[in-house]
Amino acid sequence: MEHVYRQGVLQLLAIKDSDVRILTLEQGRDAADKGIHIGGAFSAVIPLVSLYYGGIIRFDVEQPARVGQDMFVLSKGHAVASMASIYADLGYFDASILKGSRSAESILNGHPGPILPGVHISTGPEGHGMPVAQGFALAGRLTPPFDVYCLTGDGEMQAGMIWEAAMYAGARHLDNLCVLVDKNEGQLDNPKVLQFPMPHLGRMLESFGWRVLDIDGTQYDPVLGALEAFRNGGRDGRPTAIVCNSRKGWGGFSSFMVGHKIELPDALAGQEISLQQERRKARAALFIQHLAHLDNAETRSRLLTRAAAMRLEVDERAGEVRSVAMHVLTRKAGARDKRVPYDESSLPKLEVGQEATTSVVITQAMKVFAVGGRVVSVDADLGTTSGLEAGVGYADQSKALNVGVAESNMSCIGEAFAVLGYNTWVSTFCPFFDWRVLRRIAINYQERKEAIAAGSWLSEGHNVDLTFLATASNFETRTNGATHMGNDDTQVFGQIAHIKVVDTCCPNQVLAAMKWIMQGNRGLVYLRIMRAPSPVLYPPTATFEYGKGAWLRGDEHAAAFLVSSGRGVHEALQAAALLESSGIRVGVVDMPSFDESLMTKLYDSGKPTFIAEQNNGFLWSQTRDGLFRSQRIAGAGKLIPINTLDASGRPQFIHSATYPQLLEAFRLSPKLVADEVRKLLP
Repeated sequence: MEHVYRQGVLQLLAIKDSDVRILTLEQGRDAADKGIHIGGAFSAVIPLVSLYYGGIIRFDVEQPARVGQDMFVLSKGHAVASMASIYADLGYFDASILKGSRSAESILNGHPGPILPGVHISTGPEGHGMPVAQGFALAGRLTPPFDVYCLTGDGEMQAGMIWEAAMYAGARHLDNLCVLVDKNEGQLDNPKVLQFPMPHLGRMLESFGWRVLDIDGTQYDPVLGALEAFRNGGRDGRPTAIVCNSRKGWGGFSSFMVGHKIELPDALAGQEISLQQERRKARAALFIQHLAHLDNAETRSRLLTRAAAMRLEVDERAGEVRSVAMHVLTRKAGARDKRVPYDESSLPKLEVGQEATTSVVITQAMKVFAVGGRVVSVDADLGTTSGLEAGVGYADQSKALNVGVAESNMSCIGEAFAVLGYNTWVSTFCPFFDWRVLRRIAINYQERKEAIAAGSWLSEGHNVDLTFLATASNFETRTNGATHMGNDDTQVFGQIAHIKVVDTCCPNQVLAAMKWIMQGNRGLVYLRIMRAPSPVLYPPTATFEYGKGAWLRGDEHAAAFLVSSGRGVHEALQAAALLESSGIRVGVVDMPSFDESLMTKLYDSGKPTFIAEQNNGFLWSQTRDGLFRSQRIAGAGKLIPINTLDASGRPQFIHSATYPQLLEAFRLSPKLVADEVRKLLP
């Protein structure tokens, strides 16, 4: 009887297959540009239908943000149309969402993102989804435990980031991770041939410690069987890869369906939909015939129950298997309290003038902040420069991760934990963060923000809190040379929407910023810290507020102003002391994050304002933009930049040198800064 039951289940999956393909074709026909990535969407149908209707993944349509259920990541974002068809059928959102996709009014884009209910991250850039799925799997080994499924493609497996994740997942024995590879042997430039053939893909994954099931991806029996082997079989410490051998456009009739992205003409869409409907009718007839030959009441009951779970209504008298009308089941998630509780009295106490190393202070602080288990850190073989791993690991080793030299993987893992509500920190040298990953994470942040504002499936507290702790900022790497020097990162990353750039000059200021971040809902913070020891400039009672500068010497009544951030603040204070000794009173402003109001006030005073920075002029560029917005013109002699831009004001990289040599080379030593001020004052 089990074999008979199995055959019935496979027939039901085949019927569901037709439903999903018809909905997918209708999406292309009704899209704003009639565009659809049909080849990859169609080859993904069998793995997706098997996963969602085969009794494999444990999911909660009503509360998709609830932690503890299994998670799915569509890494090959081009297959969004197939996934959206399934999600509409399951009740994540109304079927009307499937119409008019790709338009300005639609929340269904050409790639998935959390603006669409039930989707946890934005994907599309090749190779990003699988590392995030690996991050979910790491979280799924904690409490409560859960499994993670990911669908990738052989095209995107040419991306290096995939192999960072494959290496780490194998080494960490993530046997709760199952990756389905849609090996459809095609990509954009040639949908029938891979630019980089991978005939030994299974062996490649096995070499990284994966269990590999190499199967026929064009049939439901082997795909479902492989998923069942993962879901119900024993776990041996290896992540599972199911290589589904298929081809682009599988399941379509016209050769037009093989393309990567196509514009679906009405006539062709009608032809394909009609043929899919005929195929569905034939499959339904086979299932009805299968039932008619069943003489076991229990098996019959089980099949009818399974059909209902697949949202199929069986009418034996009429000889039909109808799709159940779609209804939205997803409800808005409850608000998350993102505040991290901690014992204030246990935090380090530093007095002004005391010399301290920021990374040591971070370690001491994280031993306090991480006690409740809400804080996670991920380092990229630079844990000793950040101080994160030692601090978080002291409280909970399972939440202090080190991915080795794999910064892209690091950020994706951090994003996964942040999606689940953790206060997450990732760290590496300033120039080593992957811009493309940061940009996609920021898109994920924006789409979650839009979903929260729309009141759809996410609510307050469901956006990501992810801090990028950037070490060795400004001139801190010193003799390491241009590739390690953090003089251009703020300009690059500061142009990514939603990233808050903070450049700190004092261990107490870092501690204040950490307390600010632990309040929750701070979003994406790019926090730069100093590497070498430094005198403490702020008192233990200091607080941090994003977008606010602070007077460290003098006030608005001074003859001129020095504005700086990071290590440069120390040189600015020394320069002011030199000027004071010669009777010139200069005010010093520390601006860890750009304070447009204060900069405008300084400019309007008419007094010379020097912006001294050990980088390519982040505050300088922000000031010019702010003055332009307020219809002011930055006049020569009123705003004077001293930074690492070249003589023509263009960005450049920095050669190896000692710290004093770098200060001299870029006119940023206390004496040279003081000399610049004297030139403009009587």
